[in-house]
Amino acid sequence: MTHLQAGLSPETLEKARLELNENPDTLHQDIQEVRDMVITRPDIGFLRTDDAFILRFLRARKFQHFEAFRLLAQYFEYRQQNLDMFKSFKATDPGIKQALKDGFPGGLANLDHYGRKILVLFAANWDQSRYTLVDILRAILLSLEAMIEDPELQVNGFVLIIDWSNFTFKQASKLTPSMLRLAIEGLQDSFPARFGGIHFVNQPWYIHALYTVIRPFLKEKTRKRIFLHGNNLNSLHQLIHPEILPSEFGGMLPPYDMGTWARTLLDHEYDDDSEYNVDSYSTPAKELEKDLSPKSMKRSQSVVDPGVQKRLDKNEEENMQPLLSLD
Repeated sequence: MTHLQAGLSPETLEKARLELNENPDTLHQDIQEVRDMVITRPDIGFLRTDDAFILRFLRARKFQHFEAFRLLAQYFEYRQQNLDMFKSFKATDPGIKQALKDGFPGGLANLDHYGRKILVLFAANWDQSRYTLVDILRAILLSLEAMIEDPELQVNGFVLIIDWSNFTFKQASKLTPSMLRLAIEGLQDSFPARFGGIHFVNQPWYIHALYTVIRPFLKEKTRKRIFLHGNNLNSLHQLIHPEILPSEFGGMLPPYDMGTWARTLLDHEYDDDSEYNVDSYSTPAKELEKDLSPKSMKRSQSVVDPGVQKRLDKNEEENMQPLLSLD
């Protein structure tokens, strides 16, 4: 075991070997091979290429060198293409702070039986008067940046549960194809995290409709890991044990405290709202969300297929039709 694996338990070391093809004898060579590819993309500013940083990309792509490098490149390319999103990219930024305090995202105390971190989102908590959807995405990305520092989570990954209870049609109308694409690019295509499952619960028909919009732009592996449970919490419990879930998901634990993760990131600044101004919060995020369009969100050829782009532009112009419930 090298010093780069020092944070892993024996069980996780074995999992990394079996599932991710991680070999301590070739670890430094694997990292160097990815680092050597940086010169092939002079158009990207690779702001960090140390061993520990590159390792998380190798783990996210099961030590396939080219795929790990492509993810690394897309990580920095996404930040270059969306500079406004990453201005004041810190927990104390007013928009990010308000999103965090409303549980975007939340994190359960217990890991699942695979050692994965369980993230939770209660969609109806979104207060449109205080922060934007871009702020929510920024809060999620910032949280993942903090969590992925844990080598155990680099190997074991994450599970996401989204509760759509009381999420209104008006709120859903803000989830435009361009906004959804921004999220997909940031989470699926550009971040070194392993998501073992994405669970929708209590979703209304219009969330089913939105899912049909984004489905073509999801990788096949991602599609297979999205579960639409509706009101059937028993199907959720077959995959995530109720013993570690809060009561909102039919679990045995008390209701989830929305501020749990926010207090971890903000510490003593959690209750300090002195800088909050409803008219001026997170101006770059508001402007970015307003300007989102297929033209302004053009992706590089290495990230999106032209056929996919054409379908996305078509979906942008069409009205969503209600789908039959899958509950």
